[in-house]
Amino acid sequence: MSSFPPSPTSAPPPGGSYVPPPPPAGGSAGGSDRTLMVVLSYIWILALIPLLAKKEDKEVQWHAKNGLALLVAEVAIYLLFFVLGYVLPSGALGCGLATIQCVISLGFLVIRIICIIKGVAGQRYRVPVISDLAEKM
Repeated sequence: MSSFPPSPTSAPPPGGSYVPPPPPAGGSAGGSDRTLMVVLSYIWILALIPLLAKKEDKEVQWHAKNGLALLVAEVAIYLLFFVLGYVLPSGALGCGLATIQCVISLGFLVIRIICIIKGVAGQRYRVPVISDLAEKM
């Protein structure tokens, strides 16, 4: 004789209907919304969506402001390189300038990816000057 209780995942009785088990406690409905908002916070202009939609969630607001500050810094640097591209003569100097701009763009992309990963994990990633700018907003 076996003293084990029947398995709770056993098949439904023949002719009966199957009722699926309830979802686990602490469902992910609220967490998935927050996760989506944190990810949107670091995708350039889409940071306005969580900033305007989740005004009551302080964590999402922090990430949205940080994402907007990253956007402002990135646009400022692009404008600087745009002006320098017209002022400086083309040639080797222009090629070097384009290389520097490419490296800086990749740096911003890496920072955004790190911020998304940390934000989804429930942490904050502080970019030295940019996060200070975001806190003043």
